[in-house]
Amino acid sequence: QVQLVESGGGLVQAGGSLRLSCAASAIWFRLSDVGWYRQAPGKQRELVATITRDGSRIYVDSVKGRFTISRDNAKNTVYLQMDSLKPEDTAVYYCKLSLGVTSYYWGRGTQVTVSS
Repeated sequence: QVQLVESGGGLVQAGGSLRLSCAASAIWFRLSDVGWYRQAPGKQRELVATITRDGSRIYVDSVKGRFTISRDNAKNTVYLQMDSLKPEDTAVYYCKLSLGVTSYYWGRGTQVTVSS
C-alpha cells in the first residue's frame, strides 16, 4: 500500500512563503509523475503543478512565477515552494502520485491559509 504524507501547510500573511512536502512510501517513486492539487471550500479540486519522472514541470497560470515544484528521488519527496502567496491560494493542498494512466494515489492533504 502506497502512502503519501503532505506537510508544511499553515497560516501565513499575504506575500509570505510556505514550502510543502509530499513524502511517498513507493519504491518506484522515481518512475512516477507527481502533482500538487488544491481544493478551496465550495470549489472543485484543481491541478496546481506537476513534475514528471524526467523532471518536466507544468503550472496552472494562476501560480506561474510564484510556485516552484521540485523532487528529490533519493528522499522519495516532492516539494512545492510557494512564494508571494495570495488569499486566493487558501485551500487544502494534496499531492497525487501517478504511475502510468491507471495507478494513482492521493495524500490526505495539508491546509494552507493566507490572510489578507
